[in-house]
Amino acid sequence: VVLSAVVALGMIGAAVLAPWIAPHAPFTLATLDLLDAFTPPVWDAEGDPRYLLGTDDQGRDVLSTIMHGARISLFVGFCSVVFAMTLGITIGLIAGYVGGTTDAVLMRIADIKLTFPAILIALLVDGLVRAMLPRELHDRIALWVVIFAIGISNWVPFARTVRGSTMVEKNKEYVMAARVIGLSSARIM
Repeated sequence: VVLSAVVALGMIGAAVLAPWIAPHAPFTLATLDLLDAFTPPVWDAEGDPRYLLGTDDQGRDVLSTIMHGARISLFVGFCSVVFAMTLGITIGLIAGYVGGTTDAVLMRIADIKLTFPAILIALLVDGLVRAMLPRELHDRIALWVVIFAIGISNWVPFARTVRGSTMVEKNKEYVMAARVIGLSSARIM
């Protein structure tokens, strides 16, 4: 367990610090040399010590590319979970506290969402964004579309958990006391 935690923290640290510790800049075209393409890893007889994991077909250092790519993956993962969590907690709080028709409608939307695979929702979101926005914007907002698509696909577990907790808590004495002293529903939530 400790070893796996150390490896995971090392990988996260390498991703976060990639601009400063990566041996090469894989996305800077001026530093690429096509003559270095397909260099094998350093442990191979023909390997080059400048490229620990070798190079790809364009002469980019594989280790540096992995480190910089991990930054993007961590960013997308973190942002999409924060988005899904924020959306799910908000919907769960509203459904659990308000109850009645609002709760029924929001939970039926959650049930409908659960019937569709996440990849189908992601493709739908991507297709809608590409159809609605001009072509010049597609590359600039692609990362945010991915974050939105992943987040919108994963909000239901957060909403259901928070809804259940809210339904239990809303009938406790301290919530009743807050209602008696005149606090609004928004402040109580």
